[in-house]
Amino acid sequence: MLVGRRIKSAVVRRKDLRVAFPEKLGARLTGRTVLSLRRRAKYILADLDDGETLIVHLGMSGRFTIYPAGSNEGAMLGEFHHETPEAAAGAGKHDHLLLETEDGVRVVYNDHRRFGLMLLELTGGIDEHKLFAGLGPEPLAPPLDGKTLTRLLAGKATPIKAALLDQRVVAGLGNIYVSEALSRAGISPKRAAGTISAQRIAKLAEAVTAVLNDAIAAGGSTLRDHAQPSGELGYFQHSFRVYDREGAPCPTPGCKGVIKRIVQAGRSTFYCAVCQR
Repeated sequence: MLVGRRIKSAVVRRKDLRVAFPEKLGARLTGRTVLSLRRRAKYILADLDDGETLIVHLGMSGRFTIYPAGSNEGAMLGEFHHETPEAAAGAGKHDHLLLETEDGVRVVYNDHRRFGLMLLELTGGIDEHKLFAGLGPEPLAPPLDGKTLTRLLAGKATPIKAALLDQRVVAGLGNIYVSEALSRAGISPKRAAGTISAQRIAKLAEAVTAVLNDAIAAGGSTLRDHAQPSGELGYFQHSFRVYDREGAPCPTPGCKGVIKRIVQAGRSTFYCAVCQR
């Protein structure tokens, strides 16, 4: 809905999120046309017609809402629309960036925890920027394969769970989906990454792709703040095999194990010690 549109006005309603907003952000966005929207790892990239790119990380609770021209209905980035109380009342307390295009579309960034991030950087230097330099490949574009993942994990003594969360290995994987993929692949999160056979790594690569595609189809996982573009909650949490299911029976057919929870690198890991080896 934004690609090809010119930003008529940009209002910044506070000085910072988890870091300061770029200097004169409102003035620098005003008059710009959005050439493209893309994603790298967990960042949204909006390429502008002046050679700069707006880099956005949503943090834990950030979200964009789009209000179509002449309507008080809002829709998060996507094709769906939902009415919100803040839309009728104007800018809400936690609406920190307000954009309006020439044709009347309004775009609002809301973040009540303010863990999000916004930067303006030269488009041509994005790949070398400190946020992106050294990132691993995307897991879905193209789909991760066993040969690639085996190469990325070769020689690593770290546990496979930690290795997959390392953005330098694979970009964009999160804690929930790594736990789920390891469960589907039957691999213990404690196994040293470099000791897993190529055959099992190939199965893990397939599991990573399948889990992510299933989660996208279900609208993501709503544990606290996440919502679909339609405003509905995500539904993938209803399909969790292991995540947040401590004490539940293992769902693997024929397995009599019980889901356990451990902490790895400060993050909760859920797995079955019987069938994940």
